Amino acid sequence: MSAARRSLALHGGLIALLFALQFVLPDYHHGNLARIMVLASYAVGYNILFGYTGLLSLGHALFFAAGMYGMGLTIQHLGFTPAPALVAGLVTGIVVSAGLALLALRTSGVAFMIVTLMFAQAGYLTILYFGEYTRGDEGFVIQQAERVLWGIDLSDPTNRYFAALILFAICLMTCLHLVQRPFGKTLVAVRENEERVRMLGYDTFAHKLGAMIVSGTISAAAGAVYGLLFGYVGASFASVQYSIFPLLWVLLGGAGTVLGPFIGTLFMFYLIDFSSGITTAYMLIAGVALVVLTLFAPQGLTGELRRRLWRWLP
Repeated sequence: MSAARRSLALHGGLIALLFALQFVLPDYHHGNLARIMVLASYAVGYNILFGYTGLLSLGHALFFAAGMYGMGLTIQHLGFTPAPALVAGLVTGIVVSAGLALLALRTSGVAFMIVTLMFAQAGYLTILYFGEYTRGDEGFVIQQAERVLWGIDLSDPTNRYFAALILFAICLMTCLHLVQRPFGKTLVAVRENEERVRMLGYDTFAHKLGAMIVSGTISAAAGAVYGLLFGYVGASFASVQYSIFPLLWVLLGGAGTVLGPFIGTLFMFYLIDFSSGITTAYMLIAGVALVVLTLFAPQGLTGELRRRLWRWLP
C-alpha cells in the first residue's frame, strides 16, 4: 500500500472512530470530545502556518475571535440565522487574515511574531472598546432558539457532537490534501530553506500569503462553530491565552504532522482536567509534563511516532 493510501486510511479511521465513540461515551466525555474536536480544528489551522510553513504567529486568537464575533454579532444585532451567520464569520476570517498577512509578511522572524501579537492585542482591545455591541469581557449568550440550523437544534448534545465532528473531518482532510499537493510541499520547502526556494523561481511571498489565509480561515471557522455550538461569545477568546493554546497543542502533538494538533489538544485538555481534580496548582503539573515531553519527545507525540515507527506519516 502506498504512503498516500496508508495516510488516507489512518486519518479516515480516526474520523470513523470518533463517529463510533458518540454512541458509547458517557455524557461528560461526550461533551468534552465535542469541544476538543472544535479546538483541534483551530489547532489544525495554526499548524498549517507554524508546522508546515515555519511562521510562528502569536496572534492567532485574532482569527478565532474574528470568526466567532463575525458569527455572533450578526445573530445578535442583525437577526441572522445560523447558516448566513456562519458564512459571515468565515468571510470575516478571510478578510482579517488576508489583511494581516499583507502587513505581517513584510517582516520575518521575531518581527513577525511581534506584529501578529500586536494586531491580536489590537483586536482584543477593540472588542473591549466597543463593549456596547460586544458586551466586552462579559460577552453574550446565543440563545437556544437562535442555534437551530436547518431544523437541527445544535444545543442538543448529539447534534452538537456530530456538528463538531463534521467540522473536524473537513479541516483534517483539507490539511491532509493540502500537504500532499505541490503547494503544501512548497510550504515545507519554504520552512526548511526559503532562500533556496526563492532561487529556484518560486514566489515565496505568494505561498506564505496563501498559507496564512488558509490558516486564518480554518481558525475563523473553528471560532464561529465554537460560538454557535456552545452558545457563548466572549472577549477571552481574543486574548493572548488563546494565541498560546494552539502553539502548545501543536508542539505537544507534533508540529508539521496532520494528526499532531488533535493529539496535542486531546492530551492537554485531559491533562489539565485530570490535574485540576488533584490540586488547585494544576498548571504546575501541566507545566512539569510539558517540560518532560519537550526533553524526551522534542518532535511532539506524533512527530516521535513518525521518527521512530511510521516515517510515511504526513
